[in-house]
Amino acid sequence: MELEPLYQIKVTCLHCENTFSTSRVRPSFKRATRTDTDFCGYYNEENPDYYVVRICPSCGFASTENFNAKLSEAQRAKFKQDIGDRFIKRNYGGHRDWETALESYKLGLLCAQTIGEKERILASLLHHIAWLYRYKNNQEQEQRFMKYALESYIRVFETEDIHGSDARLMYLIGELHRRIGEYNEAVKWFARVINDKRIMDAAMIRACREQWATLREEMMNQGQELPEEMRG
Repeated sequence: MELEPLYQIKVTCLHCENTFSTSRVRPSFKRATRTDTDFCGYYNEENPDYYVVRICPSCGFASTENFNAKLSEAQRAKFKQDIGDRFIKRNYGGHRDWETALESYKLGLLCAQTIGEKERILASLLHHIAWLYRYKNNQEQEQRFMKYALESYIRVFETEDIHGSDARLMYLIGELHRRIGEYNEAVKWFARVINDKRIMDAAMIRACREQWATLREEMMNQGQELPEEMRG
């Protein structure tokens, strides 16, 4: 018997405490055929990213497994007032196409903003929305959401207690700067990872070196003046 890519898990809603089923992609189906330099994956079968946001069919509360495990009474009231009272009941538990995935991410983002979730979660949701638009070659919306994600990642870097050593976050900030054409800013972030002796993440140091080289080539091809860090 052939294994189906999707299986169901039970989730308890953080808002109304209703238990509901939602789909996940089996680990054996999660191999990406290729991955972009900002970690956007491409899949032959079901895209696991489509199923990250879990949506309660009773009240419409949308979350990921990284949301806080409990809501305060104030958060519950705010969600109910801003979103819950207007939610038209719908079940997102089965197969998701691109449109449903986009809807689920936008609802997840709205819920996260409404309850004041961690900045890192907002950044990730915004970045995933940018990827969804990339799948459709909608460059205008992709760029728009990459800019929002970038601003959010920078806030994470500035406000979370990471002591300047989260190499993956710094790499992502550099790479999103590169992707939206802010080359000089990209150079600075890649350089921080490459030159900071406290950073031991070999994979991210290598990725920064590779993107640094890509960036240098892009700037020279476009006849742009190279920043000081790239000369010589």
